[in-house]
Amino acid sequence: MKRLTLLACLLILSSSCVKPSYKKNEIVKSDNEESKSEAFAFDAIDNQKLTADQQIACALMAAPEEMKEGAKVYGYGDDGEFMTLREGTNDFVCIADNPTKPGFQVVGYHMSLEPMMARGRELEAEGKSRAEKEAIRAEEAKSGKLKLPEAPAALHIYQGNEAYFDEESKTVENAKYRYVVYIPYATQETTGLSLAPNESSHPWLMFPGQYNAHIMITPEYLD
Repeated sequence: MKRLTLLACLLILSSSCVKPSYKKNEIVKSDNEESKSEAFAFDAIDNQKLTADQQIACALMAAPEEMKEGAKVYGYGDDGEFMTLREGTNDFVCIADNPTKPGFQVVGYHMSLEPMMARGRELEAEGKSRAEKEAIRAEEAKSGKLKLPEAPAALHIYQGNEAYFDEESKTVENAKYRYVVYIPYATQETTGLSLAPNESSHPWLMFPGQYNAHIMITPEYLD
């Protein structure tokens, strides 16, 4: 009887060490400050299902202030169907967070990138792997079938693995920005950029010489 009582106490204590969270992808950390890197993720909700208005509000967070009002916005219907939520009047496109994928990510980009982005969505819907998708787009770009931007074109990403939309404050928590500037077939020689960041947050060139060559810019965020 004493052993059973002791076992019951241990089970109660262990279950109370970590309190489950029901906020999407929230990380609940240990009370021990020395073990902050050890965390437990509770995915009670796979992803948030936002209304059309909420999706539009979130998607526009990836747009520069002067582009927000006229940006076209894509999002997702109740059945998960990719769809247009709002038509645009300028050269900017925003895409809401995909409710079937973990974490939070909204993007905004110049309209000249739309052929490349749309083709990627088509290939993904066909079940193509990332490698297959890139190979197909590279070949189509080379043949001229896939239209690429004729000038540098920016893509803005606002994302976070533990980010979520706070319905009360109408803000996104735990998300950060990253920027990509596409320059098809750019190289280190044509841009003068390093192929890896010299320091944290410094720009660098990714996929040099390829159809999707781009400058990566990840700002450094200070707590």
